[in-house]
Amino acid sequence: MPTTINGLWRLIGITAMAAMLGGCATSTTPETTTASEAGPQFADDDGSGDPLEGMNRRIFAFNEGVDEYALAPAANAWIAVTPAQLRRNVGNFFDNAGAPGQVLNNLLQAKGQAAATDAARFFVNTTIGLAGLFDVASGVGLETRPEDFGQTLGVWGLDSGPYLMLPLLGPSSTRDVSRYPVDWYTDVLTYLSLETATRAGLTGLNIVNTRAQLGRAISIRNEAALDPYAFTRSSYQQQRRSQVYDGEPPAGEDDPYGDFFDQQGSKPSPPNGD
Repeated sequence: MPTTINGLWRLIGITAMAAMLGGCATSTTPETTTASEAGPQFADDDGSGDPLEGMNRRIFAFNEGVDEYALAPAANAWIAVTPAQLRRNVGNFFDNAGAPGQVLNNLLQAKGQAAATDAARFFVNTTIGLAGLFDVASGVGLETRPEDFGQTLGVWGLDSGPYLMLPLLGPSSTRDVSRYPVDWYTDVLTYLSLETATRAGLTGLNIVNTRAQLGRAISIRNEAALDPYAFTRSSYQQQRRSQVYDGEPPAGEDDPYGDFFDQQGSKPSPPNGD
């Protein structure tokens, strides 16, 4: 599911940039630090806590190992042989393939104007933008915001539930895991008659290209946060709340990173200048 993986790796980039804004906190060793102990920037923001923290940390460590020994080397090699513009074009292509899901979730959230805008974006970028390789729509004022089925359930009033760290896929929650099957069935690439090798190649290209765009951001996260796991958890929860409420969470539920996430929209600028 290319667009799902793409979105999750971009989240890592967002949390890394948030680390620069939040600054470095003082405190304890990563192995024993919890959200409440690490300071206000790590505080649980939805009351659900992290009852599965032990399991989540083990999965986080596994994901970090996969990144260190497989994804990062592949991304560095990709950067060495491709220009930045090509990497942007590849990212645009996969974003465009997942656009129908944005249209569906806007409709489910009764956001008719946003759904129409995303439908127009998909048409313009698929045709004039050559199958989405070029983001022509943004150039003519057709902007978008991220919408997925997890956010839709949040708009309908379903609580996010406990935080989950998923193998390879990254941060999620018991509510947000619902996005994956919906993302899959609303992705254009799902319905193309592609050979297994071709489909696997496209998925791999998306993962490596996205990781290449976020290389510097991930390094910043690791250097700025004393506990990358706790920071990723808190940032994910805050970002999801911001998305569910369109950047305006209810009074009394202030999100310290809300303005930052709102500015990022659906396509945060890669911190390494891509």
